[in-house]
Amino acid sequence: MTGDSENFLTTRPLAEGSRRRSGPVLAVCCLSLLITAVDTTAVNVALPAVGRDLHASVSGLQWTVDGYTLAVAAFMLLAGSTADRIGRRRVFQAGLALFTVGSLGCSLAPSLGWLIAFRVAQGLGASMLNPVALSIITHAFPDPRERARAIGLWGTTVGLSLAAGPVVGGLLVASVGWRSIFWINIPVGVAALVLAAVFVPDSRSATARRPDPVGQVLVVTILTSLIFAIIEGSRRGYGSAPIVALLVLCAAATAALPAYERRREQPLVDPVFFRSVPFTGSFVAAVTAFLVLSGFLFLNTLYLQDVRGYSALHAGLLTVPLAAGTALASPLSGRLTAARGPRPPLVAAGLLIAAAALTLTTLNATTPWAVLLTAYVLLGMGFGLVNAPITSTAVAGMPRTQAGVSGAITATGRQVGNNLGVAVLGSIVTAHTRAPGRAGFAAASHPGWWILASGGLVIATIGVATTTRRATDSAARVATRFPADSVSRSEVHLAASVQVKPPPP
Repeated sequence: MTGDSENFLTTRPLAEGSRRRSGPVLAVCCLSLLITAVDTTAVNVALPAVGRDLHASVSGLQWTVDGYTLAVAAFMLLAGSTADRIGRRRVFQAGLALFTVGSLGCSLAPSLGWLIAFRVAQGLGASMLNPVALSIITHAFPDPRERARAIGLWGTTVGLSLAAGPVVGGLLVASVGWRSIFWINIPVGVAALVLAAVFVPDSRSATARRPDPVGQVLVVTILTSLIFAIIEGSRRGYGSAPIVALLVLCAAATAALPAYERRREQPLVDPVFFRSVPFTGSFVAAVTAFLVLSGFLFLNTLYLQDVRGYSALHAGLLTVPLAAGTALASPLSGRLTAARGPRPPLVAAGLLIAAAALTLTTLNATTPWAVLLTAYVLLGMGFGLVNAPITSTAVAGMPRTQAGVSGAITATGRQVGNNLGVAVLGSIVTAHTRAPGRAGFAAASHPGWWILASGGLVIATIGVATTTRRATDSAARVATRFPADSVSRSEVHLAASVQVKPPPP
């Protein structure tokens, strides 16, 4: 059955009988994104308070963040394919329930180990929410213009979450305590669960992908062994036997994944996609961009509170310029990508991110506020510019039947970047801290800022490398591997230059 027939089967009931319910459907989906995104940024602000209350080391704080994002990254693809197979509303509701129960557990956690365990449960729930919610939105708005507006509002929710998370988190930590960050998820999660049962119609794919348990186990093995080795290696030593064994396991699973997936008719991760230079570039850019953001937020939170001595609320308010830069640059990025292709916004994003990180390479306990705020604004603008061209490049030249899968893989790359940012930057600080107290942390963070600056240059380079004619030719060759819904070479070149259309006025 073709992609067009699948869309007809899944969207006709919605178009005929559920048009008036599409608004509430969008609201429920945006609500799920809001609580998961606010939770992530709010927890970053609460890390110093968690460390003091539960006597956590830097590696313990890393796991508090990475336990959540690791679960999201490892199971996002599985959640999407399962929703297509058994029903999107059912999986969405299961995700809401698990995220809400995980939040309750986090708020009651008696020790760091329990907190990390419940953060993993939250992450498993979140892996069922965002990709499935986007699929629900796509099917709830069959009209392309209405869908564009809905997805635009969905994207705006990300910016609002980035702005609100640190402020809400800081206010709650300063007034009630860090556990209250998880309390607010409970009534919102319950409300979203009830609203989903009332307003969200169920849908599923007419040609659902078959389960791939071996591929899923290999993905979990790769991510878990890598993140564990990075975080714990700074404490146990990267030459110690357990860490070396984990790195060997990661390498073996990484080699086994493409070898196994090539033999499957419906692989979890199709290695053919990575023969497309634009797709591979978008995946690397997604990993790099979110590595930069998560690493920055992790280091900056500890710096503002532990080095500068600010409260959680004050630290949250000081990051508002970063969110403002993101909010201003995001709509510009969509329009620029539509008019000029992905190269200009990717190059500009990379250079802005590099400039932001370079201003912090001499960070100390008395760095002027003008320097810090300049870095925040530059990073926010760079991050705001990067998302639209990443999505555009990921689907450039891909057949329509594969666009959803390619987008899901790139979304997983974003979560992998979140994991690596906290793991790598936190481990660098731990390994380089020589002097105790404020001066020790500030000096230890310098290699981290250089790494983030290098990440910006990588993104700028990808912006050039993925938009050459040779690169788009590689996407055309990949497209021919999917004859059921292929595209011509001229369409591939057009897709590489014009992909993201802004919503009509």
